[in-house]
Amino acid sequence: MPNFTVEQIRTIMDKTDNIRSMSVIAHVDHGKSTLTDSLICKAGIISAKAAGDARFTDTRADEQERGVTIKSTGVSLYFEHDDDDGKGPQPHLINLIDSPGHVDFSSEVTAALRITDGAMVVVDCIEGCAVQTETVLRQSLAERVRPCLFVNKVDRCILELQMEPEDMYSRFRKAIEDVNVIIATYNDALMGDVQVTPEKGTVAFGSGLHGWGFNVERFAKIYAAKMGVDKEKMMKRLWGDSFFNAKKKTWTNVQQPEGCDEPLPRAFCQFIMTPINQLMRAIMNDDKDKYTKMMGTLGITLKGDDKALTGKPLMKRTMQIWINAADTLLSMIVTKLPSPRTAQKYRVENLYEGPMDDEAANAIRACDAHGPVMMYISKMVPTPDKGRFFAFGRVFSGTVATGQKVRIQGPHYKPGDKADLNVKNIQRTVLMMGRSTEQIADVPCGNTVALVGIDQYLLKSGTITTIDSAHNIADMKYSVSPVVKVAVKVKDGKDLPKLVEGLKKLSKSDPLVVCTTEESGEHVIAGCGELHVEICLKDLREEYAQCDFTVSDPVVSYRETVTCTSTQTCLAKSPNKHNRIYMVAEPLDEELANKMEDGSLGPKAEPKERARMLREKYDWDDNHARKIWCWGPETEGANVVVDDTTAIQYLLEIKEHVNSAFQWATKEGPLCEENMRGIRFNLTDVTLHADAIHRGAGQIMPPTRRCCFAAEMTAKPTLQEPIFLVEITCPQDAMSGVYSCMNMRRGCVFEENQREGTPLVQVKAHLPVAESFGFVAALRQQTSGQAFPQCVFDHWENMPGDPLSAGKMQDIVLGVRKRKNIKVELPALTDYLDKL
Repeated sequence: MPNFTVEQIRTIMDKTDNIRSMSVIAHVDHGKSTLTDSLICKAGIISAKAAGDARFTDTRADEQERGVTIKSTGVSLYFEHDDDDGKGPQPHLINLIDSPGHVDFSSEVTAALRITDGAMVVVDCIEGCAVQTETVLRQSLAERVRPCLFVNKVDRCILELQMEPEDMYSRFRKAIEDVNVIIATYNDALMGDVQVTPEKGTVAFGSGLHGWGFNVERFAKIYAAKMGVDKEKMMKRLWGDSFFNAKKKTWTNVQQPEGCDEPLPRAFCQFIMTPINQLMRAIMNDDKDKYTKMMGTLGITLKGDDKALTGKPLMKRTMQIWINAADTLLSMIVTKLPSPRTAQKYRVENLYEGPMDDEAANAIRACDAHGPVMMYISKMVPTPDKGRFFAFGRVFSGTVATGQKVRIQGPHYKPGDKADLNVKNIQRTVLMMGRSTEQIADVPCGNTVALVGIDQYLLKSGTITTIDSAHNIADMKYSVSPVVKVAVKVKDGKDLPKLVEGLKKLSKSDPLVVCTTEESGEHVIAGCGELHVEICLKDLREEYAQCDFTVSDPVVSYRETVTCTSTQTCLAKSPNKHNRIYMVAEPLDEELANKMEDGSLGPKAEPKERARMLREKYDWDDNHARKIWCWGPETEGANVVVDDTTAIQYLLEIKEHVNSAFQWATKEGPLCEENMRGIRFNLTDVTLHADAIHRGAGQIMPPTRRCCFAAEMTAKPTLQEPIFLVEITCPQDAMSGVYSCMNMRRGCVFEENQREGTPLVQVKAHLPVAESFGFVAALRQQTSGQAFPQCVFDHWENMPGDPLSAGKMQDIVLGVRKRKNIKVELPALTDYLDKL
């Protein structure tokens, strides 16, 4: 039974400075959900016995069964924390979101980070910093979320590996350094210094499974009282190169000062790790005299049933009483992570799309509960009621109340426009408590909340506000893209409406999945990896559609590109033969294409800055850099139209028509109707009719599209395929299996790192997504289950071969055309190119 009531939570919600919103992020299987359990246990929601094994935040049956988190889950917890400032224990509210670590679900992590201000990064002290740790840290720093670190699984160092304290110290230090390297790489100047260090108290060590943890601050308090120095000084001493010379009773920073026979133990080892080590080993070796004496000096008293325990349960209980993980985490969260009021001041620029001085931006900055409402919905959470969703998000300003009339703005809303805007009432506001929900009347800013009755007006995410002039809160940028597609079709024709409805609900429930209907009538689900698609299909079959359907083999989306400049200037005439358009295509630099996709050189970038970058870094002509007409597809892809014409009358009148034709052309290229990528189209010349009526959209769009196609066809077109970055952790002797598996699938290994102190090797490799289906299973077979792969989308790469002559490449193109029900032969150049 929770030891707090909804009323208590509601009262504290008004004290914005006592609220902390945080998400727990880490690599898969580093112990996020297990660690979260100790906090939930402290709040009294689950019992201390169950903590660690219950994984309270894994709410779905398949999550419990597989042992991986799939959806992020929110819990609101109420704690009293004593700051030692003489005011007594202050109540605090912690909105905690447990996020999945598996790379296929990293969209859930992005959604969680958007609505929190702090992140607890969990790192396994044995495995160290892994690929997904880097991805989630990069995401959190991009969202300006302040990190603090928890080094997990310390119990394995002590019991399994029987390590010496000095080795543990170096192991911890390496993990902390790795995390700091990543933080320094992606750091944002506005957040100040966010590097984590034990002496600042932003790093904690412990074991989530056993429910114990400590940071240097904790022990510094004890020893500061004992030795009579102040805590700050002691904290600096307990980490790094400082050694205590017991004979002279002095501190030194040399390991072996003069007059000592053997090297001194490091302070961190002597004062912190050794006592923990001795106590745990004494209990595990059943050395009763030793451990009862130690418990006496440490002031650990066992009550009631605990006295009868021996062995591991006793050790778990003792450690929980002595250094409880929840208390350590709590003091770290409360003292080191920012409150909403502090965080929103520096986050507003990332969050808000509109001008930084309008009413909405000021409201977010002020974080005032009596101001206008600004709220961001980051994801939809399915309710027990089939097919309906809670809209889960965070209030950035104002107070959201039941029955309030609000503007619901979807991601495509533009201020002053009616599209993607609904003005509706909120039916109910509820608090998320892991598996259950608690009803609450209203929620002030700085808190996370779920709304009922909004789900039919929003697809995945959106902004809720009461300001008429408000722009949207910026949409989230995901670190992965959906590249794996499967087509579904029903077994029984009469179930088709069920499937269509189910797909709508599915695309609501997951932030990243894309459900589309092809022109050939098949329904396509796109996810970012095999596991992601598998989970989506399972949900669709059991939850949303509840009917039987067949699933095609997974297919991969390609991109069309060119490899050299067009061999000739391509010409296309308008239907009435009075207008001519001349174009040339040339490839864009790969780095430039990536920059365009991530937005730093896209349409939203600062134009002068962008022109300067293009001139200096990519050798563009100054005129060209200033005359980019538009980007595509969807106005933000990695293809551009550059105006290379000189002195043409009426040219700007046709600009819009050329742009919209270009959007259409880049969305469906000539080879197999895939998106284009990395092509620059230069508009070299245009001949226009003098009369305005003869150069309308109907006369300009078709020739522009055909001209783009002809320019691509004459510039040695090819396909780009998506490439996964695979990180494999495996023992040295399993390496041969990894290499043979890679070579069979056109993969190439480009980096091998030995993990110090372990027999494990970390291998990084590139693997085409097309070859990745069944890769995990095949790899496990060849290494007898010793290798653990993690695949994450990395980049696009040109495929070898020429699609215009017979060969493997052409077979791929024809295969895609056949799947899309287009004529199964390559288009001839004469279809698009006109004669003068």
